[in-house]
Amino acid sequence: MTEVAAPPAERAQDVKRIGHWIGGRIVEGESGRSGAVYNPAAGVQSGAVDFATVEEVDRAVQAAKSAYPAWRSTSLSKKSAILFRIRELVFQHKDDLARLLTAEHGKVFSDAQGEVARGLEVIEYCCGIPELLKGAYSEQASTGIDVYSIRQPLGVVAGITPFNFPAMVPMWMWAPAIACGNAFVLKPSEKDPSASMLTAELLKEAGVPDGVFNVVNGDKVAVDALLDHSEISAISFVGSTPIAKYVYETATKNGKRCQALGGAKNHMIVLPDADIEMAADAAVSAGYGSAGERCMAVSMIVAVGHAADDLVGAIKERIPKIKVGDGMDSDAEMGPLITREHRDRVASYVERAPEEGASVVVDGREGVENGDGFFLAPSLLDNVKPGTKAYDDEIFGPVLGITRVDTYDEAVRLVNENPYGNGTAIFTRDGGVARQFQFDVQAGMVGVNVPIPVPVAYYSFGGWKDSLFGDRHIYGPEGVDFYTRGKVVTSRWPDPATSKVDLGFPQTR
Repeated sequence: MTEVAAPPAERAQDVKRIGHWIGGRIVEGESGRSGAVYNPAAGVQSGAVDFATVEEVDRAVQAAKSAYPAWRSTSLSKKSAILFRIRELVFQHKDDLARLLTAEHGKVFSDAQGEVARGLEVIEYCCGIPELLKGAYSEQASTGIDVYSIRQPLGVVAGITPFNFPAMVPMWMWAPAIACGNAFVLKPSEKDPSASMLTAELLKEAGVPDGVFNVVNGDKVAVDALLDHSEISAISFVGSTPIAKYVYETATKNGKRCQALGGAKNHMIVLPDADIEMAADAAVSAGYGSAGERCMAVSMIVAVGHAADDLVGAIKERIPKIKVGDGMDSDAEMGPLITREHRDRVASYVERAPEEGASVVVDGREGVENGDGFFLAPSLLDNVKPGTKAYDDEIFGPVLGITRVDTYDEAVRLVNENPYGNGTAIFTRDGGVARQFQFDVQAGMVGVNVPIPVPVAYYSFGGWKDSLFGDRHIYGPEGVDFYTRGKVVTSRWPDPATSKVDLGFPQTR
């Protein structure tokens, strides 16, 4: 077990090399190509991650293929015991993982700790794999015949994960995948890959056989190599909608099972009867947490009727109290964005908001004093209209928009007409309206007075419409279904003397 390095901010002059994890060991890349990994809080390069070639991806897949038969044959009780050890090791090293997240992504340390904790919940769920893979049995389905169903692993499967949750989202994939008996190849984001490399070490220490879990770092070359590889049976993806659509279309064209989770434009409806102070706290927390770089972040507030003015005032009052700074600063509540380019892209929405008819209530471009870091303070836009860039695009940053409508029906129509359908929330004191909302709204995850309705580990995470391509959500029961396929066995143990030729259609009566 190697020791976790100090955060890059403390040794910015040292650029570490990050390779791959293939067949149970670190492997340096051979392509000669690499990508820069930054400490976003300092604005300096902290690492260089090797970009895999097609041949290197194939080596990872072959390592997984070789390890798969023995892992598939491993008993459920032994797999469960290994998963319990994984859970304990991840828990023991949760702060090490969190430091890596803060160092390479920029999110504040407490937020990084929360990310690891939510990933751990999925690992804990998968520790119960003997129960989760129980089939069904029907005795005497027909005279002398029993029928039973089982679920079996797919083989070699792969995951392609985003920069915003470098530990949690991979856990959502590899934990159920290997629990179900598959071998796994992970392609993490090239922007913050170190958490995945530490995870690989922890899995090896826990007793996961070499080759069952592999990490290949890279760019589109590595992604396409996974999508095209004939030995990979299934692909899981989380990222932007255009790439999710590309991944889904390419994977399914190549005969693979695929779940591709895309982008979002999550609306939070605030009704006139809502507790405005509570709604404002929720909007600020869900809009600006992790610098807005969450697919479940609230990015649009739909204020109904007279709720709007009070809500805008309450949010505006809270924004100056948010401390923006280095994620390892214990006082910081919001860190930088992942790259300088992304920071500038997010800021451009604030810049052009007045041209689109919106008013800038709070301008996050002002008053940011954090040296060369990729910082942007929270912004608040009012009177944001559908059809404008600020409304239509997934900004993926600390920009919160307010849209004003007169009625509940108008608010629901805005949510349902949006091409995304990831998550949504309603704030109200009226239970009947809340129940009607969860019936009416077209989104995969719904919060009632809960701004970020990410399901607990024993349910499944996923949106509707352009937020998901495929028919299975991630982790939970649907995750187990995704990484397995069903088989039905019909058996008879008759007296040989009763056997005869019968060319008719099989009967059950």
